[in-house]
Amino acid sequence: MFKVVMFNDDYTPMDFVVEVLEGIFNHNREVATRIMLAVHTEGRAVCGVYTRDVAETKAMQVNQYARECQHPLLCEIEKDG
Repeated sequence: MFKVVMFNDDYTPMDFVVEVLEGIFNHNREVATRIMLAVHTEGRAVCGVYTRDVAETKAMQVNQYARECQHPLLCEIEKDG
């Protein structure tokens, strides 16, 4: 299993991060807000844990959508455990 990790930056709006967490990771508003605040305060947070293919796809979707919207938001995957 692989974690999808989101990294903080000083430019991406918090509302955009919540939108991504709701849209790509299917989190509800409360969970998405909690993850966004963890990214903001801790520098990174896990968005979810998935099989390798799903994790790679979700990270790519986040990175592609962020670029399309001209935000530097970044997601990467890491092996879980």
